[in-house]
Amino acid sequence: MVQSLSRSPLAPARFPDMPVIKGVRFAAIGAGVKYQGRTDVMLAQMDPGTTVAGVFTRSSTRSAPVLDCQSKLNGDSKDGAAILVNSGNSNAFTGHIGQTSVAEITAAVADLTGLPEPRVFTASTGVIGEPLPHDRIIAKISELKDGLSETRIEDAALAIMTTDTYAKGASAQVVIDGQTVSIAGIAKGSGMIAPDMATMLVYIFTDARLEQAALQDLLATICNRTFNCITVDSDTSTSDSLMLCATGASGVNVKGEEAFAAALEAIMLDLSHQVVRDGEGATKFVEIQITGAVTDADAKVHGLSIANSPLVKTAFAGEDPNWGRVVMAIGKSGATADRDLLSISFGDLLVAEKGWVSPSYREEDAAALMKQDEITLKVDLGLGTGRATVWTCDLTHGYISINADYRS
Repeated sequence: MVQSLSRSPLAPARFPDMPVIKGVRFAAIGAGVKYQGRTDVMLAQMDPGTTVAGVFTRSSTRSAPVLDCQSKLNGDSKDGAAILVNSGNSNAFTGHIGQTSVAEITAAVADLTGLPEPRVFTASTGVIGEPLPHDRIIAKISELKDGLSETRIEDAALAIMTTDTYAKGASAQVVIDGQTVSIAGIAKGSGMIAPDMATMLVYIFTDARLEQAALQDLLATICNRTFNCITVDSDTSTSDSLMLCATGASGVNVKGEEAFAAALEAIMLDLSHQVVRDGEGATKFVEIQITGAVTDADAKVHGLSIANSPLVKTAFAGEDPNWGRVVMAIGKSGATADRDLLSISFGDLLVAEKGWVSPSYREEDAAALMKQDEITLKVDLGLGTGRATVWTCDLTHGYISINADYRS
């Protein structure tokens, strides 16, 4: 079922050209975790000196791999690191059996790579509640190790897909003190998307040098402006993981470097938008800009209330400029709002203001705007200086079709 999905109409033309990240190599292979004849396991191995940061789902039913990764972030960078990811099975809600699977895979990777087990990270994505056939994965680790190459990042991106319709990648290079620093990242995600401190599965690699604590702070800060501002269906996964690995191979220390932070944020924003563009059944990419809120936090609450509303999302799907549904979503959000102060615009078209429809509003103008693939919705609360931007997609029958058959 997964492989038969049509490519999202909002997808980029192709996987981007990515710079080689010195100090990290990739491999991917088919292990038959759930489906035969598809690539479903990837391995990334980083050189000694690599620091690792991560943010993860705060779901109270998070998976065994997530719990294991969280416990390992402060490991010793002198030993290098490895990340193994499988698709097809999330190894979530699998109790002690799931923990055993993680331990077995970790031990096998450590044995074949020479890494200590605390420096081996794993992730699993796919169906919840089914035991992970970890023996199939372990049987392929030797081949994965033999296939490691610094140029196989696209293969890794393909291996972690589930209901994704395309592999997601983004990269950047910045010059600091006359030396080039490279960053490249891959992501998977299409449904069960409403991140809470992380995202679906995202792996970002850089040859910059940065201590673990500084790397962790930078990642968490940028995550709140990127991946924690997207939603497809309001559902937070049990497996959300976002990891950032700095190999230090460039020799450039980037602590406090604004250019590096800006490049990293651009990559994370790009990847987060690609996840929304690949939302299950999506035909519209929607940016929601909230201004004039009491606080930034209030603005984000309003934005996500609009973005997660099934009525708002189906209006976008039907190309219906039903701005009353936006008013409803603001009113139910729980954040401060005043009916008689807010204004609503579709793009630059003013729809409503001062508690009533704008005198200049023409329904046919809004209907024409709603036919676009990319739509901007603007809401000003008229209360203060708080602002936030969130991104979502429409809700179509395609979402139902994909998820009704997900386990078949």
